[in-house]
Amino acid sequence: MVRRAMWIRIAIGLVIFPILISYAFFIWNASWIRDYDIHYADKFNMTNTTVSAGDQVAVEGGTDTTRTCGRSFTVDAVKYLIDFNVNKNTWMSSHPLYKMGFFGVDWDHTWILDNKAAFQRGIHQAVGRTAIEISDRLGRVRGTSQIDPDLKDARGNVQFNQYTWYFNPFDSQPFGPTTPTPSYFRRTIDKLESYQARLMKCEATFDARADNLMQFLDRIANDIGSTSASLKTRAEDYNSGWFDTRADDIFMNAKGQLYAYYGILRAVRVDFSQVIETRGLNALWDQMEAQTLSAVMLEPSIISNGDEDGWLMPTHLTTIGFYILRVRSNLVELRSILDR
Repeated sequence: MVRRAMWIRIAIGLVIFPILISYAFFIWNASWIRDYDIHYADKFNMTNTTVSAGDQVAVEGGTDTTRTCGRSFTVDAVKYLIDFNVNKNTWMSSHPLYKMGFFGVDWDHTWILDNKAAFQRGIHQAVGRTAIEISDRLGRVRGTSQIDPDLKDARGNVQFNQYTWYFNPFDSQPFGPTTPTPSYFRRTIDKLESYQARLMKCEATFDARADNLMQFLDRIANDIGSTSASLKTRAEDYNSGWFDTRADDIFMNAKGQLYAYYGILRAVRVDFSQVIETRGLNALWDQMEAQTLSAVMLEPSIISNGDEDGWLMPTHLTTIGFYILRVRSNLVELRSILDR
């Protein structure tokens, strides 16, 4: 009888122990964002460049095989952000325990362990938008030539579903076995590295023209404009203060999007340096970067969606939404100058 009870306890332990370890690992990954650095674009060494992306910087002996062209720092920013999302951190949205929820409740509808996933999705929204723009316009001559094969593959990989794991019993994704989301995103890095290598050998295109910059800024303005509208709707329709379980997700999603665009726009500034200098956009660009940085630096201890004049429970959604509108206003003004 004693031996039977012992075996029962062992069997229960063999079932419970892996579950406890899995949840401990999940909580450890979901609790904070690793390698977070607002000024990550400083790592791209952009101050030493003298030409716009794709422009020839050196010719040795006058032969095509020795040509060297400028790299695209916008591509570097996209690669860095994808690496940040899936290599420096665990991609939370496809994690099986995240998809399973908290006793059947979606993690996005709780107060805990969902902010990192929302932040990552915000980053990925900006990354996806930028990857599409590079593929469809910047990587083609006047947007009419054949699409670059590496950029085409990169665009397809970065647009893959964000919620797929090896096996998917908790949602509508194919049950499996299948390739998980992070693997597709890592392939995007490989394809962008291949494109960058060819670009630096003058074998690929980065069309840094004024109309392309204008179009890109317009896309970003529309993207963050949609985010601003979501913040406004939530702030107006709900005033639950600290008890709004969705406020933190919406706030962190917006913060992640701005975190990504802050570095991307700094890289774009270097890639389109000749256009920006010629059109006299530097002062306005400085202002736009400063507004974006101010928004990213918002770090409330507890995210609240209260009344606009609330003291105990303020409205952080309205606050970050205000900064987003200022950034968007700068982007629209930059676009207008380029359109003249």
